[in-house]
Amino acid sequence: MKAAVFHGPKEPLRIEDVPTPAPGPGEVLVKVAACGLCHTDLHYIDHGTPTVKKPPMILGHEASGTIAGMGAGASGWKEGDRVLVPAVLTCGRCRFCREGRENICESMIMVGNNIDGAYAEYLAVPAKDLVALPADLPLAESSVIADALSTPYHAVKVRGEVRVGMRVVVVGCGGIGLNLVQIATAAGAAVTAVDKVPARLALAREFGAQAVLDPTQFERPEKELRKITGGGADVAFEAVGHPATQRLACDALRKGGRVVLVGYSPQDAALPVSRIMYHELEVVGSLGCRPVDYAPLVEMVRAGRIRLERVVTGRVPLAEINSGLDRLRRAEGVRTIVVP
Repeated sequence: MKAAVFHGPKEPLRIEDVPTPAPGPGEVLVKVAACGLCHTDLHYIDHGTPTVKKPPMILGHEASGTIAGMGAGASGWKEGDRVLVPAVLTCGRCRFCREGRENICESMIMVGNNIDGAYAEYLAVPAKDLVALPADLPLAESSVIADALSTPYHAVKVRGEVRVGMRVVVVGCGGIGLNLVQIATAAGAAVTAVDKVPARLALAREFGAQAVLDPTQFERPEKELRKITGGGADVAFEAVGHPATQRLACDALRKGGRVVLVGYSPQDAALPVSRIMYHELEVVGSLGCRPVDYAPLVEMVRAGRIRLERVVTGRVPLAEINSGLDRLRRAEGVRTIVVP
């Protein structure tokens, strides 16, 4: 099969012929319909963040496809079934899985990190982890549900506990940030989006933001955010992964508010501990999503409350994956999918 192979940092992915994986016990072979291009892969390619599986390996963790083969003991599926491949595979046995927090499983396996991923024609994964895709959803475009939508869904509904009537601030309007805006709006919140790129703020308006803010236009952007939100946000989401934006999200809160850190950062942040203590602020992290999150998320997409056509703004064939990654680097569009 053809695959885009990662050989190490600072190198473009190489299109190569590699063996088609054989599904092991309990596994299925998925014919990949599409895989979303994600900034996580740029951490590996551009910034040297190590993958668990050593290169050469295949990246890609946001995939949809159809069942093309079954390993011994695999059940619950048949060839031709339409499926979504979750970005994270869980053990189901550890303490956190038993507590319903599979997204922080002690033995989690990330597709395209611990094991070969979906920038390829085929992918072998455990049958137990797959999610059924309804026939009325587009197969290729639905790949983005696996991460670009599931990560912000978990952040908004589970970690942020966003409810109708809340005032929400989203700092950073990349792919994840824009979907935080879309999902928080669908949950009934009044959302203010923050970014320094005018085109991103325009997209945030399209995704449902009631107000937008360019922080570079204000000496004290946190004061402006508290003014817009009538005294401060109930919940603020940080989707950049930078100490300055993490601090801004925290400073945008009202008393008793909650900041949800969604953006990855290798740097430590200096947060206002005295204000966190005195105002009883909450600081929580959010990683991926749980298996139980997929069913309501898929139904929101089916009902049109979350719109895939807003999210998928580009398609490239596997042979042109590096041009798609360049689009991601230039922050063009929202999500580009690779179609083998």
